Amino acid sequence: MENEEQNNESAKAQPPQNKKKTIITIPSYQEVINSTNPPQNLFTPSQSFSQAFSFIKSSEFYNPPPPPPANPPTTSQNPTLSQGGEQNVGTASASASWSQSIQSRNAILVSQRQKGNPLLKYIRNVRWAFADVVCDYLLGQNSCALYLSLRYHLLHPDYLYYRIRELQKNFKLRVVLCHVDVEDVVKPLLEVTKTALLHDCTLLCAWSLEECGRYLETIKVYENKPADLIQGQMDTDYLSRLTHALTSVRSVNKTDVVTLGSTFGSLSHIMDASMEDLARCPGIGERKVKRLYDTFHEPFKRVVSSHPPIPETPSQKDVERSSVNEVTEVEKDTEDVNKRRKKETESTVKSALSAAFAKYADKIGKKKNCSSREGETSVSNSGAENSNSGQLDS
Repeated sequence: MENEEQNNESAKAQPPQNKKKTIITIPSYQEVINSTNPPQNLFTPSQSFSQAFSFIKSSEFYNPPPPPPANPPTTSQNPTLSQGGEQNVGTASASASWSQSIQSRNAILVSQRQKGNPLLKYIRNVRWAFADVVCDYLLGQNSCALYLSLRYHLLHPDYLYYRIRELQKNFKLRVVLCHVDVEDVVKPLLEVTKTALLHDCTLLCAWSLEECGRYLETIKVYENKPADLIQGQMDTDYLSRLTHALTSVRSVNKTDVVTLGSTFGSLSHIMDASMEDLARCPGIGERKVKRLYDTFHEPFKRVVSSHPPIPETPSQKDVERSSVNEVTEVEKDTEDVNKRRKKETESTVKSALSAAFAKYADKIGKKKNCSSREGETSVSNSGAENSNSGQLDS
């Protein structure tokens, strides 16, 4: 045992004779600078990416790609296509169609006729793309717009009519976007308005290209918005609704509403209250009481005089007969009116003459009475003088 241990230790102590020593000489800085031959690069970069990885093609893990088809594969042309290939082609086409549909929904589709129109420069807040559409601008599924310049309308007055006729009735909202670029706008704008009204189109007038673009952007943005968006918001609590109702009466303010609400409790009690009860509320004078009482007790619907029903349109013969009868009736009425006027004038003349004769007779009678009284007084005076003279003689 001891001999074996000694042999092992001696074997470990002896160095192996087969190993060779490798010495790496590192040149100094001066030797590198002074040497005329540059050191050999251990790495030589390739000229391109394909050359660097060209060795992969020779490995066993490389499979060459299939050649690209000349035409897109279809089920009729390639019946031997695998199931996986059919799924890939179907998903690719579906994704492409879906992306196109999303882009068409979110963008304004512009007709090829509008190429070169400076209006397109001012459509900035909404996407737009050229497409084969009948209208000038397709703003949605049921809305479209036709662009018209008044200057162009003066040169081609029938252009708008033919363009509207091409639309037919495919759109629910048909907008005629009129660019007013003429000084004298009365006559051409009147013609455009008549054409738009007769063909159930909405007319929008703009005085600049920027305004035209703003109109198109707004219609596109509000395409799927509800109509309640522009409606005023009403509060839901009772006090605010009571305030909105009572302040519509003239001279009633919010303080009066609080007073009435705290006194009567509800709108029905305020409507049933008498003028005395309303006058007892502090801060409500005679005018407010009268206006409130009249508002709640006046009839909501005004009384309208009943008109006779309009008869149905008769035939041409009946119309002629009725017209003849109407003419004769009108002539009779005029004759009666003239007779009445003559009688009235005659009666007025007679009454005036009789009144004048009566006044004249009264005047004559008064004069006769006055003259008879004067004669009596003169006779009595002469008799008195004679008697006085006789007394004096005696």
